[in-house]
Amino acid sequence: MSPRNFEEDYAVTHFKKTLLLGAAAITLMSASAPVMAADLACLITKNNTNPFFVKMKEGAEAAATAAGLDFKAYAGEKDGDASPQLTAIENCVLAGAKGILITPSNDSVGPLLKEARDAGVLVIALDTPLADPEAQDMTFATDNFEAGLLIGKWAAATLGDAAADAKIGMLDINKDNISVDVARDTGFLVGFGIDVPDLTVMGSETDPRVIGHEISGANPEGGVMSVENLLAKEPDMNVVYTINEPAAEGAYQALTKAGKSDVLVVSVDGGCPGIASVKVGVIGATSQQYPLLMASKGIEAIVAYAKDGTKPVASDGLSFFNTGVNLVTDHPVEGVPSIDSDKGMELCWG
Repeated sequence: MSPRNFEEDYAVTHFKKTLLLGAAAITLMSASAPVMAADLACLITKNNTNPFFVKMKEGAEAAATAAGLDFKAYAGEKDGDASPQLTAIENCVLAGAKGILITPSNDSVGPLLKEARDAGVLVIALDTPLADPEAQDMTFATDNFEAGLLIGKWAAATLGDAAADAKIGMLDINKDNISVDVARDTGFLVGFGIDVPDLTVMGSETDPRVIGHEISGANPEGGVMSVENLLAKEPDMNVVYTINEPAAEGAYQALTKAGKSDVLVVSVDGGCPGIASVKVGVIGATSQQYPLLMASKGIEAIVAYAKDGTKPVASDGLSFFNTGVNLVTDHPVEGVPSIDSDKGMELCWG
């Protein structure tokens, strides 16, 4: 059995104290007159600046208000930093939340979420499932592998015969093999026609067309640095996969600075700024996901659970509840279904 890291040990210890305090509070309440109060739903996102998470909060808050739920929102500071999320989980359980919606920064939040479930809290992962299936009751998400697959197929079809000699740069979030990162990355490669021996990790492919994988942090600054590093390895890079549209924005800045105007940039998200980038040609194609729907459906699940203990079920043939994805491009290719940027703008967020 591998040892916990310090962050996990610290969080679990304090979480157990929280549960004891909560139990004491419940005992005191039961000895007094009944208290009528709305059930509480919590949303915990990776940060509160990415438009994806901003829209998620809007959807959750609106749905909670409509359902008569109390609502609290928490956020980490950046991708990969779980410490604020660990504190938020503790706070939600202590406050008596019926359900927690979370976009986990990494799997270190898993032990606390398992204990939250043991305490009777419904836990729904949004967008990013946890590696431990016992850490969540259900995941509400885009089919991230399908999102990657669509942009991979589009890029290969757009290049045509030239795809056989493509030089591809991969911009991931980090090296933690976060599930959403892995699914989009490997989905793109499979869609492009590249053999991926292990779909559970990034970088298992040996195809020489892949220049390398760089850490973008899923932000513009990381996108700039990643592309600069990749161009240093291969100046003739002609395809750039990006984990999301903020990273794609940085990638485009670096390509423009380097005088590279003929590089295909593909991405995933579907935020309004990203769709605008498709419209002007900064991004060739992006897979659009729907965070407001993830969050609002998550709140609906908490309402059902609070009412009679009903838990959500996965979509047919999947291990999660699929909230849908569309390829958005103004240069459609045969065999790859898509919508144009005008329709994408009608459906976008942020």
